[in-house]
Amino acid sequence: MAEVVQKAARATWSSKWAFILAAAASAVGLGNLWRFPYLAAKYGGGMFLLTYLVMVFSFGIALLLLETALGRKTGQSVVGAFKSFGKRYAFIGWFTALIPFIIVPYYCVIGGWVAKYFAAYFTDGPAALADGGGYFTAFVSGNYESFLWMLIFMFITFLVVSFGVKSGIEKANLVMMPALIVMAIALSIYTLSQPGALEGAAYYLIPDFSKFSPELVIAAMGQTFFSLSLAMGIMVTYGSYVAKTESLTSSATRVCGFSFGISLLGGLMIVPAAFVALGSGDAVAANAGPNLMFVILPQLFMGFGDMATVVGAVFFALVIFAALTSSISLVETCTSIVQDATNWTRRRSLLLTCVVITVCGMMVNLGYNGWSFIQPLGEGSTILDFADFLSNSVMMPLAALMTCIFVGWIIKPKTIEDEIASSSPFKIRKIWRVMIKYVTPVLVVVILIAYVASSLGFFSL
Repeated sequence: MAEVVQKAARATWSSKWAFILAAAASAVGLGNLWRFPYLAAKYGGGMFLLTYLVMVFSFGIALLLLETALGRKTGQSVVGAFKSFGKRYAFIGWFTALIPFIIVPYYCVIGGWVAKYFAAYFTDGPAALADGGGYFTAFVSGNYESFLWMLIFMFITFLVVSFGVKSGIEKANLVMMPALIVMAIALSIYTLSQPGALEGAAYYLIPDFSKFSPELVIAAMGQTFFSLSLAMGIMVTYGSYVAKTESLTSSATRVCGFSFGISLLGGLMIVPAAFVALGSGDAVAANAGPNLMFVILPQLFMGFGDMATVVGAVFFALVIFAALTSSISLVETCTSIVQDATNWTRRRSLLLTCVVITVCGMMVNLGYNGWSFIQPLGEGSTILDFADFLSNSVMMPLAALMTCIFVGWIIKPKTIEDEIASSSPFKIRKIWRVMIKYVTPVLVVVILIAYVASSLGFFSL
């Protein structure tokens, strides 16, 4: 096995809590606020919540520890991390490195939608947004406005990353994460105070074991990927900034706790109110993705009367923060990949990253107007749908599978175990080894097959 070479002058987090906050901020994104609630509604509420909790603190934490330890051991982003053990393994890093470059352009497109809706609550009023989808359709299919809001969202993301790890990412997270948590708690309390909402909360929080199914388990495993920023190079990059003295086990546990907590609050904000308004969990699940956030929720907020503007604006401000914290981590990862692969300066690497992301974002946005005739996944699909399918359903599971095989069977788990144990006792060493060598690869293959089959229409997830 080739000797691992550390790079000099690597940026580092200022403290353990800076890393925890940054990793949690990356993990907390749109998946927690529009994907998690509809999955919880579809798969029996409390039963899905319980299954997801188990998955986060078993399957999820095992992969999170692997990626952060790999990054810290090598001191490099994902391409350099795998290449450090031999050039023949660099392809795993390059494959994984493509994922954030595919995700961040369409993520910024959606971030632009969210920013537009936040502003629209003040400029156009809640009634205009609650017109049954006409407002949203007109906006995304327009000639210029959706591009403008995407560029505004991108500019904020690029600006934060340009200030670096400590002065940019850390400081931004220090503001956005507490604000996000406070707004999520406040909106959850307000939602639960509405008539009939407690019935929806009971459905969401109390497990009904009759709802347990293989599809539920697969959906919970898939959500764990999205909600912990796994298999896309982010946690390897963030791990490379962690000091050798910081405990990876306690940090990973807290990151998982943060992510689960925000998902829980996201469901409490949305599921009870939507459950009451729409009549059942199935009805909530039928309005998944953009339809739930940009069509159904504005209609629900209208039912809050004089508070509709406030509730709607606060909700979309919360979603902006969640989207920004994730887009920042994605752009930072892309920048670090370019810098490590080329030995360019950080500024030059960020400039190239910004150009690539902006051009790709324009192409994704065109899929809703000028290029709407391109329907890569069949009638009604868009370029964004294809990018999401390729990155989330195919490439992320494959990247996780290759990483587990690499660590579990090629360089051997002890290499990573020793890195984890170097800063704190690793009491679950034996369990972790079994998870990485045997359990996680099987689960990842199941996710891959299930999501591809679902996308091809063989069954619904």
